[in-house]
Amino acid sequence: MSARPCHWWLKVAASLMLAVTLPPSLPAAAATVPVPAEDGCLQAAVAAAAPGDVLDLAPGFHKGALVVDKALTLKGEPGAVLEGEGRGSVILVRAPNVVIEGLTIRNSGIDLAARDAGVIVTAAGARSRIERNRFEHNLFGVYLVGPKDATVLGNTIIGRDDLRVAERGDGVSIWNSPGAKILDNEFSLGRDGIFVTTSHDDFFHGNRFRGVRIAVHYMYTNNSEVSGNSSIGNDAGYALMYSHGLVVRDNLSEDDRDQGILLNYANDSRTEGNAVYRGATQCVFIYNSSNNALRGNRFEGCPIGIHFTAGSERNIVAGNAFIANQTQVKYVGTRWIEWSENGRGNYWSDNPAFDLDGDGIADTAYRPNDLVDEVVWLHPAAKLLLTSPALQLLRLAETRFPGLHPGGVVDSAPLMQPPPAPRAPLAAGGQP
Repeated sequence: MSARPCHWWLKVAASLMLAVTLPPSLPAAAATVPVPAEDGCLQAAVAAAAPGDVLDLAPGFHKGALVVDKALTLKGEPGAVLEGEGRGSVILVRAPNVVIEGLTIRNSGIDLAARDAGVIVTAAGARSRIERNRFEHNLFGVYLVGPKDATVLGNTIIGRDDLRVAERGDGVSIWNSPGAKILDNEFSLGRDGIFVTTSHDDFFHGNRFRGVRIAVHYMYTNNSEVSGNSSIGNDAGYALMYSHGLVVRDNLSEDDRDQGILLNYANDSRTEGNAVYRGATQCVFIYNSSNNALRGNRFEGCPIGIHFTAGSERNIVAGNAFIANQTQVKYVGTRWIEWSENGRGNYWSDNPAFDLDGDGIADTAYRPNDLVDEVVWLHPAAKLLLTSPALQLLRLAETRFPGLHPGGVVDSAPLMQPPPAPRAPLAAGGQP
């Protein structure tokens, strides 16, 4: 490491830039400025740089609490670390078109109210890009506070585990940042992987989550997409709340401890092609959510396949596979609800029906919460008798005396074979 002071390096960089003389009719070219890992060098380089310049951070430790107030690129060489002071944010972005890439960013403060983060991007930071960095020991990894069209791509974000869950920050937290793209990141620890509130037209794709409370947590966020993400071993997978116009497709939830997918006051949305395996409570929970379509999903190995309650109306549930759930459907209500569409319903692994005409549709309707189910819930060993004459007679009695069954879910066209497996990301256990 050179002992020369930082201003020496800056003078050399300035001399090199002045050595290139451009015709007056051409704009000044952006410069690449090497920044050594010495105290004060990075701050001095930012102050001296012109918009559009690239600051090339050398391997080693650079001091944080950095304010970027012009359109710069901070590019780290392998081994470049931007170290915070343990208070405040490590980088504060207050200009558009800032790019931060290739750095290890760590050691922010722990003040939730102040939004201490590895990188915080203000509303002035439109179109900023946070790419291929490693975040460690920060309260929040990245916090977007109002910028339009910001991108967080290909980062590894490791949250805090030395604080109580309620005191931790999220991997990426978003407030009122329309057009945000959160793509192909690795999340672990901390509170939620991605938390977004009061936003719209956001796109979360290809992210992977482990060891967090909720992988993707939506609040008051509309007309956005969550697709191709993997949630493994978290408290919950995808909690979509107080939002409308969402597209939730091709996601995986495996071994999440509560719900794989939660729709709470989520309306006019599409949940398609997702796979939930072995949730500890419910594969999917739908609470007071209406005008949604659930198609082509696979819900397998949960205590409850789908919990459906609290005034949820006018939803389409068709083309899904409910496989080996202890209770396929928990429905709270007294109305009859039809779960088929255009002559095709869902596949139910515990449906003992026949298909005499070979059209792939069972000859009789499926009612997941009939008296036979109640017998099986009380006496699990009775599953061995599902095709026995005694339980078939009980089901026949219900069809002749509807008063025995006052309401619930009816699938008038249950499928005899499960639909093709969803295109959700590959599960850890090798399932599609």
